[in-house]
Amino acid sequence: MNVEDLYERGLALRKRMFGTSAVEARMNATGEFGAPLQTIVNAYAYGDIWSRTAVPMKTKCLAMLAMTAALNRPAEFRVHVSGSLANGCTAEEIREILLLVALYCGIPAANEAHRVAYEVMAERDRAG
Repeated sequence: MNVEDLYERGLALRKRMFGTSAVEARMNATGEFGAPLQTIVNAYAYGDIWSRTAVPMKTKCLAMLAMTAALNRPAEFRVHVSGSLANGCTAEEIREILLLVALYCGIPAANEAHRVAYEVMAERDRAG
């Protein structure tokens, strides 16, 4: 599969996971300067790795939450909480992953992740 096909497949998956407006906002956030990075994200992250089928999407989402929480990357964590919920992860599953993060990666990282996850879920509940 060529890069253009991977890009299109990845962009479509990304929009399904996070919503078209959120993806477009992130893709345009750094203008032309960030365009090469967005090509990598769409083609290789989502068009290739996220599109593989050996691991269920929910499992990938929960793993991503654990990694971004452990690395204390709240902006990326916020995006992936939304994507995880869209891919069928429950609040309880997310909380359980964050408890593992607290135990193995540290309470400060898990505390920040809990705060962000709670905000995302509350925003989602308000939006209906």
